[in-house]
Amino acid sequence: MATTEDTFATPRVAAGALFVNSDGQVLLVHPTYKDTWDIPGGYVERGESPAAACRREVLEELALDREPLRLAAVDWAPNDREGDKLLFVFDCGPLGDDEQRIQLDGEELDRWEWVSASQLDDYLIPRLARRIGSLLDGGAPRGAYFEHGVPVPGSAFV
Repeated sequence: MATTEDTFATPRVAAGALFVNSDGQVLLVHPTYKDTWDIPGGYVERGESPAAACRREVLEELALDREPLRLAAVDWAPNDREGDKLLFVFDCGPLGDDEQRIQLDGEELDRWEWVSASQLDDYLIPRLARRIGSLLDGGAPRGAYFEHGVPVPGSAFV
């Protein structure tokens, strides 16, 4: 017999890092296991906060120890294959000299690149391109709530 708890959402949770350079370009990484690009980040582990997962993933993927500065966005982005998903994007500040220290392992990620807002559709899946594009062009305030990559008006957490 089904219980009330059987109806509770149990989403997968992921956390990503937003790095923007002085030219307004965003740092994207290319995973070896898929055809599209992404922002640095990954799934949150059991018992781990999204901010801690973001820091861990940046360390694992780029060999940089960067603490998230502020929440940039939360996106409700369910997926037919993976079910309910909550995606956190954290502003991790400018890279500055750290850019020279980026080291990819070559197994999970094989490339990184600075990409302008006008090129996001060429690199990213549509909902991620919408989410990052809205953050870059001011279409959504930092701390905004998104659904399927689209900011929900009046929903900023700031």
